[in-house]
Amino acid sequence: MITKEEIVEILKGVTHPESGQNLIESGILQGVDIEGNKVVLTLNFRRKRDPFAKSVATRAKMAVDAACEDAEVEVVSHEGEDAPKPREHEGVARVKNIIAVASGKGGVGKSTVTANIAVELHKAGYSVGVLDADIYGPSQPKLFGVEDYAPWAEKYDGLDYIIPAESNGIKINSIGFYINPGDALIWRGPMATNALKQLINQTLWGELDFLLIDMPPGTGDVQIAVAENLHLTGALIVSTPQQVAVADVVRGMKMFSTKGVEVPVLGVVENMAFFTPAELPDHRYYIFGRGGARIMAENEGVDFLGEIPLIQSIAENSDNGTPVALGSAEEEKYYAEVCRKIVEKVAKRC
Repeated sequence: MITKEEIVEILKGVTHPESGQNLIESGILQGVDIEGNKVVLTLNFRRKRDPFAKSVATRAKMAVDAACEDAEVEVVSHEGEDAPKPREHEGVARVKNIIAVASGKGGVGKSTVTANIAVELHKAGYSVGVLDADIYGPSQPKLFGVEDYAPWAEKYDGLDYIIPAESNGIKINSIGFYINPGDALIWRGPMATNALKQLINQTLWGELDFLLIDMPPGTGDVQIAVAENLHLTGALIVSTPQQVAVADVVRGMKMFSTKGVEVPVLGVVENMAFFTPAELPDHRYYIFGRGGARIMAENEGVDFLGEIPLIQSIAENSDNGTPVALGSAEEEKYYAEVCRKIVEKVAKRC
């Protein structure tokens, strides 16, 4: 029969994907009990709702099963119980409202909408931060003209914090500050989520009325990590009128309503809704289709928050690092209307 010492050696080969430590180094293995041909492994994960708990427990059982085919192996897992809790960073503790700005697919202008909504919120008198969670395609440094910002750390209450960039009174942190612009970011899911958690928890956000999170497109590891690790006030969904974009957005919205995520969707914004030439101000050209996002919102029982047209100055200002909401009243009025509706919806939920 296998011994406790042999089981401990076997479990040194099972690691937690997030920390990279094996079950003994991390202290997850709390006990090994052998009675006859039955082996009971007791695992204690530090975090409640640890997303890797189930897979780690399964791998531990499989490892012991393989070494002792005649044994009956049982794994008992606890999450967040009787585990040493290290002192944590303040992170978003003083942020009143956290809103995820999401889309089902890329290329719908989600990042531009995020930046301009942040500007409108600040103009309305709110303190605002933007977290660029689009790990593989960060855009906020460019949109706010802070591409050259070099993050630095400062001690606050005895812990090291990242000092965010600031542009027009808005605090910004992005993975784009930590990589060379021309480099390809080749990270697996756990690496990406770990980096994101550090940006969330170790940034000195301070007191904010709103923190907008520019999410990556789709429904992968990063999106799930944000939904599970933050108490989100709600999600703002951005789409173009195209049917292919709308279909992806519906899938993205479903993620927020799934069990364990359960984040309210504040509403849908239709970006690039129409084009009006400057020389023909009374004409509207529906280049990408008409009203697809509005119809989808109605069908899904979600509020439609507004249309944002395809305007050349929006793209030009984005390239120049000055969100268009900072300037012309003609262009910024569309974002101002969406902002007003967001504030109303958040106020009703408080």
